[in-house]
Amino acid sequence: MIAYVTVGADDIARAKRFYSAFLPALEYGLKEGPEGLSYALPVPPGQSPILPDFYVKPTFDGRAASAGNGSMVAFEAHNQSQVRELHAAALAAGGSDEGPPGFRASYGPHFYVGYLRDPQGNKIALFCSNPNEPGRDG
Repeated sequence: MIAYVTVGADDIARAKRFYSAFLPALEYGLKEGPEGLSYALPVPPGQSPILPDFYVKPTFDGRAASAGNGSMVAFEAHNQSQVRELHAAALAAGGSDEGPPGFRASYGPHFYVGYLRDPQGNKIALFCSNPNEPGRDG
């Protein structure tokens, strides 16, 4: 199981605007500190953490942060409407479009996804695959 995912950011305030535009709607809480941003799902009393956590941090070596070629972090939304809403919110918060929300021919008939780049260039996907919603084939 993946415990956490970290992306680098040179401008933490700019990254916070971007990620806070959609992660709270997916129930992620934010803890902010000198080491950067920590987003985590709530932990009910007596329960184990729900993983993975998501961190946005300056680089440890002090060099400029860079996006990985072929790397992407995907966040699951509740439904197609939420994918559209959160994609738009992330764009308004400084992200760039890598593919508007919709179905893709190369994925299953219920896989609905929108792609973004965060302000640092990291690729982000917002998706749902709710079988109770209309699929690609009608």
